[in-house]
Amino acid sequence: MDDDPHLFDYLLRLADSDLILAQRLGEWAGKGPVLEEDIALTNVGLDLLGQARLWFGYAGDVEARWRDKGRSEDELAFLRDAAAFRNLLIAEQPNADYGTTTARQFYFDHWHFLALRALTASRDARIAEIAAKAVKEVAYHVERSNDWVIRLGDGTEASHRKMQAALDDLWMYTGEMFEPDAVELALVEAGIAADARALREPWQESVGRVLDEATLALPQGAWMQGASGRGGKQGIHTEHLGHLLAEMQFLQRAYPGARW
Repeated sequence: MDDDPHLFDYLLRLADSDLILAQRLGEWAGKGPVLEEDIALTNVGLDLLGQARLWFGYAGDVEARWRDKGRSEDELAFLRDAAAFRNLLIAEQPNADYGTTTARQFYFDHWHFLALRALTASRDARIAEIAAKAVKEVAYHVERSNDWVIRLGDGTEASHRKMQAALDDLWMYTGEMFEPDAVELALVEAGIAADARALREPWQESVGRVLDEATLALPQGAWMQGASGRGGKQGIHTEHLGHLLAEMQFLQRAYPGARW
């Protein structure tokens, strides 16, 4: 099909963002601030990993239809170099302190929920089916990240300061979420992809309401990383992704075809 190269790329964008953020959350395993939160972070990461598998599975089928040979979930996750990944830049940013992890998740969750909700109306039945399943999980992610932003923002003086700093530092990675390129625009026109431009206003409104309750300010910086089609969705990443992949892919690269 003529749209298959674009569809394959778009599916990788969805899968890679889920996978890379799941890997970041996995770095907190055993290190959460409290036991309950340690478990909650792990569960969110597992949700994202499960969603990534569904997107990778479909991507492999599309690739097989387009190129006569599709890669498996494991091949797509473990045997691509950084430049072949299509995740949003915000997903690969380091955990740093807990405020940074919370801010990253907060920004991503609100975008993710809106994108998945839009994709439930996709003309591609398989995309709509995956999105309908995933959006139920992500609704919980949104609720959880909201609670933590409010708890830290309206907590102590130190937690408020760190939470605001994290929101300010990560703000420049949010613009990429709402800037479609030729790949997305072609699929939007076909009724397959979510129109990222339509998500910006509801995202800012929902994020702004939570920040108001948390006594935090919505950042106002206009300059954005990944703008003008030069970001993670096009395979242009920060140095952090390479370090993350080196750890995530080590076993498969060192022992090709290894299985448990």
